[in-house]
Amino acid sequence: MSDRVRKSPGRPPATDHGAIEAVAFRLFAEHGFDATSLDDIAVAVGVGRRTLFRYYKSKNDIPWGQFDASLVHLARHLDDMPEDVPVHEAVQRAVIEFNRLDPGAVASHRQRMRLILATPALQAHSVLRYQQWRAVITNFVARRFGADPRELLPRTAGQVTLALALSAYEQWLEDADSSLDALLAATLSALKAYLAAGVGD
Repeated sequence: MSDRVRKSPGRPPATDHGAIEAVAFRLFAEHGFDATSLDDIAVAVGVGRRTLFRYYKSKNDIPWGQFDASLVHLARHLDDMPEDVPVHEAVQRAVIEFNRLDPGAVASHRQRMRLILATPALQAHSVLRYQQWRAVITNFVARRFGADPRELLPRTAGQVTLALALSAYEQWLEDADSSLDALLAATLSALKAYLAAGVGD
């Protein structure tokens, strides 16, 4: 374990995701993602390594926050979309809502996404997370078109939606004055072209 972070005497242990992430991101910024260990994070937070594992399965999971819970929310938002809303519009609305930020969370989310998109050590883990995200979109599109999720149209919708969202994020990270909502709306409008041939649109 690195000796660069030490537990402060009398510090109450942090036992929630937000507190753990705040400490972890500070250490990532100060020392780099690769050079920061789970032991470093646990010591700085003031909890044991085993306690840390109750919140995150690995260091690679920390930048993704409570991603699994967010996916449940995304799927529910899509399921609640009225049937008369075209598929491309339903996906666009849901993805924008999924990525909507409180003003106070913008800076930390920029830090999170910059780490995820620019850290080589996270790329393999990101592939798994992107697959989960795409599956939510793919399954929704398949249901709306009465198709199998393994068919070409739902698969394409999932892949294209992810690519468009990531393009918006890359632009947002490069332009501090840009609006993530506006960028997502602009890129995701292209979904209509990919889904125009689908029954029901």
